[in-house]
Amino acid sequence: QVQLVESGGGLVQAGGSLRLSCAASGRTFSSRAMGWFRQAPGKEREFVARINWSGGSTSYADSVKGRFTISRDNAKNTVYLQMNSLKPEDTAVYYCAAHQIYSRVLTGGVDYWGQGTQVTVSS
Repeated sequence: QVQLVESGGGLVQAGGSLRLSCAASGRTFSSRAMGWFRQAPGKEREFVARINWSGGSTSYADSVKGRFTISRDNAKNTVYLQMNSLKPEDTAVYYCAAHQIYSRVLTGGVDYWGQGTQVTVSS
């Protein structure tokens, strides 16, 4: 069993930065691919970024490429999402996700979800 707890959300002005963290419980964190998704009001949950177990492979949604960076620290059982140059359209609840298979993180067909953290970007 893996529990995921996100933190770091908040209110920021357009152009600003935030760093989200996702702390995972359990001994299997280092063997799992991790990802970030987001859901804006009235919209479906969408993929944002993913990272494989070692941190050697990452991928991003086109909408955040060049602005967001995903990373992980397996010693701390934590995955991060550094968000720069934030835009009002980045406003959403951001969710952390975990799965054994890297490709599954892209589709959202994952084993575990966090409870989400709100990010609000004002114009």
